[in-house]
Amino acid sequence: MLGSWKRLSDAADPVIMGFYSLPRVSLAPLFIIWLGIGLFAKVALVASIVLFVVLFNVREGVRGIDREVVDAFRSMNASRGAMVRYVVVPSLVPWLLAAVRIGIGMALIGAVVGEMVGSARGLGWYVMHTSGVYDITGSITALVVLMLLAMVFNGVLAWVERRMLHWRRGAESWTGQ
Repeated sequence: MLGSWKRLSDAADPVIMGFYSLPRVSLAPLFIIWLGIGLFAKVALVASIVLFVVLFNVREGVRGIDREVVDAFRSMNASRGAMVRYVVVPSLVPWLLAAVRIGIGMALIGAVVGEMVGSARGLGWYVMHTSGVYDITGSITALVVLMLLAMVFNGVLAWVERRMLHWRRGAESWTGQ
């Protein structure tokens, strides 16, 4: 809706930017107080971090839909469902995949921060524990595991991207190389 209705977007932007500017690391203790020390607080923290990246990308994706294609579909009396299926979704998929790619690293950071602040297990807790006892090998090992997780998630996303955007294979880059 924010991408489709400019007035709504203009009205909501100050509030969205206000929430986006809040440092999530400092909100982690509040999530734990409000939601408890369990998994739900960490999921809420990660969601609050990734939400804005997805929101901004999807909004720009909706704004970037080719109006000529929309007009062509309207001139052929295409149904709303056909418009969504053949115009909106294909236009949004690259934006959404870019948001997920950015969100992977941010989600891992949020999960680790959540575990550092309020957990008795997990990689974030392990990093804090090993750092507290000056076990540099343990800390680096946990960070390498986090890096490997990010690489695996990115690889899975690249596979999904190849499957979903198979029609883009011919256009490797805009330079023709």
